[in-house]
Amino acid sequence: MLTYQDLTGPEQRIWDACATGAPVDLRGGGPGGDDPAGGAAWGEGRTVRAEAIATALLGGDGPVGPVRVLHLIGARVTGRLDLRGLTAAGELRLEGCHFEEQVVLRDATLRSTSLSGCRIPGLDGWLLKVDGNLFFENSLLDGRLTLTRAHITGELRLSGARLTATELLDGDEPATGVWALWAGGLVMDGGCFARKGFHARGGLRLVGARFNGGLFMERARIDSPGGDALTGDDLSASTLVLADGFTATGSVRLPGAAIRSRLSLDTAVLDGRGAVALDGRRLTAGDLQLTPAATPNGTVDLQDAQTAVLHDNAHSWPADTRLDGFGYASLQSSATAAEPVAHRLAWLAALPGYSPQPYEQLAAWYRKIGHDDDARRVLLEKQRRRRRTLGLPGRLWGRLLDATVGYGYRPWQAVLWLGGLALLGTLVFRHGAPQQVKPGEGIPFNPLVYTLDLLIPIGGLGQRGAWYWTGAQQWFGYSLTALGWLLTTAVLAGISRTLNRA
Repeated sequence: MLTYQDLTGPEQRIWDACATGAPVDLRGGGPGGDDPAGGAAWGEGRTVRAEAIATALLGGDGPVGPVRVLHLIGARVTGRLDLRGLTAAGELRLEGCHFEEQVVLRDATLRSTSLSGCRIPGLDGWLLKVDGNLFFENSLLDGRLTLTRAHITGELRLSGARLTATELLDGDEPATGVWALWAGGLVMDGGCFARKGFHARGGLRLVGARFNGGLFMERARIDSPGGDALTGDDLSASTLVLADGFTATGSVRLPGAAIRSRLSLDTAVLDGRGAVALDGRRLTAGDLQLTPAATPNGTVDLQDAQTAVLHDNAHSWPADTRLDGFGYASLQSSATAAEPVAHRLAWLAALPGYSPQPYEQLAAWYRKIGHDDDARRVLLEKQRRRRRTLGLPGRLWGRLLDATVGYGYRPWQAVLWLGGLALLGTLVFRHGAPQQVKPGEGIPFNPLVYTLDLLIPIGGLGQRGAWYWTGAQQWFGYSLTALGWLLTTAVLAGISRTLNRA
């Protein structure tokens, strides 16, 4: 471990300032200016060894006293800053610094730490523990940022940061399994902010991460066209905001994620490159705002997901949308539609294959808000959609039920059929002369009552047993009897279906 006498001039200034937390500012232009991307050209007056920073931070034998804050600005840091397994005595604040090697914080215990506006060739924070905040705002990380199973009690700030996966440093395009941020199992007690200016080349791996204070990525951009832009299997968060122009090139995967309050994709751009744009299987969210700026390019899969309130718009649902098992207690739409139920039926009609649950879920919503007629219309469309999956006999019987009683949802259609056939029969039987079964006995002939007697197979009105026809009227009468049986069977089937639903 270094001693005070081993230090260069800039390093001694750092150690002298640690007890008070005063900033040590080494900026001053010169070769490369003050942009940390050009920090490799900075001279000895701006050069600090990583070992000197580590020794001071851990409580080296500085002349002033215990470390409070190590605050360094505009330095070129040579060597590897390696704090693995160590416990820092004070806070670390590095601004606008250029690191020549990867920063290693594996299994370290730190107080609030800031590496803002720096150029860093990757950071290993596996099992890192931070009692306070961790800031990377406006930094350039040329290499993976690893925070696997890290625990941060304060905030994590990544706004304005630019992350590039290690595999992409030679300019290759992102592919499957290439990650700019590897943070599975991360535990955040405070909020995580990766807002405007955050840009990742490579995916964000957040499997099993816990964001107790929320994850906010408004206007962020992730480019991973050959793989996953964001993978958050079983992620949990109080709030997850991928909104206000958030752009993901690659799949956003949140299967099994639990969002206690709000999951917002408002005005987001989801480009799955024709594969999966959003995987929300088994997702739970209090409020789901699926209102993207444009129709997602790829599949939207919400099978078995649950939300209290679903917000959607005209761009929410691509051609390949999967909603089997998706449940919602309330449905809010910003889509403009002259007839909302027709808009919703078109939504369900576009789903691939047949599944009854999306129709039943929508019907339940309409019943809940008192729109019983709309609920019946949805359930009728469910039966029509199901009919297309049946064999020829089933399709024919379904068409009969649909035409006569609307599968039990429109029983008044049977009355129209009965009225129409009764009128036709009356007109037919008014012409010609029927024969009495027993001449001189029985009630007088009435064409309307005779027609109704043929159409209604149950009971009798006394006409069909007292009169008969020959010729064309006889065959017409047989047809009415057959139609009457079909109509009655359809009505009984419709009543049975209605009773079963009740």
